[in-house]
Amino acid sequence: MPRLVLASQSPARLATLKSAGVTPEVVVSGVDEDKVLADATDRFGELDPADAVLVLAQAKAEEVASRLEDADAERLTDVIVIGCDSMLEFDGVVVGKPADADAARERWRSMRGGKGVLHTGHWVVDLRDDAAGGTGGTLGSTNSTTVWFADIDDDEIDAYVATGEPLHVAGSFTIDGLGGPYIERIEGDHHGVVGLSLPLLRELLTDLNVPWRALR
Repeated sequence: MPRLVLASQSPARLATLKSAGVTPEVVVSGVDEDKVLADATDRFGELDPADAVLVLAQAKAEEVASRLEDADAERLTDVIVIGCDSMLEFDGVVVGKPADADAARERWRSMRGGKGVLHTGHWVVDLRDDAAGGTGGTLGSTNSTTVWFADIDDDEIDAYVATGEPLHVAGSFTIDGLGGPYIERIEGDHHGVVGLSLPLLRELLTDLNVPWRALR
């Protein structure tokens, strides 16, 4: 059975996979995200958010795959690597992690009562050998989900920011944690907002001839 390696340090992504019965090995990528995006912009021109997260997901997955191959190629006969990256697009502007608590508060004041689109790029690299059904494939796609934010007051914003949670996540919010009460509704995949779309990952793995039930 294939082994999944998650090229991400996100606890939410790991928890999402575990909740679906998959326990991956975690190997955090070492890519310079700013450099990756700058290089991609030089090659392809200005990237929209859906493309930017896909470029970063690919870079993370392929960097980890390359590092694993260099370290112990014989151990990778059944490994598939997945990389992910997320960005919030709000009013046409890409919103990443806030620089500090003041930035998180200002961001929430601008987002409350409005809506944005959370883009999550996914990229998979098939390192399996021929005997394990390996395809040598490397492919990906982006999940985009619309998120409506509650019209919360300044006191609620201050209290949420004081928890520290908004400082560590793209868009300054979570849907599966303390930020959940402040999300009114979504249109799209809930798991994509958490950071890893299980249906999209299943589709990508199917393209590699890996049925979901085969994962462990």
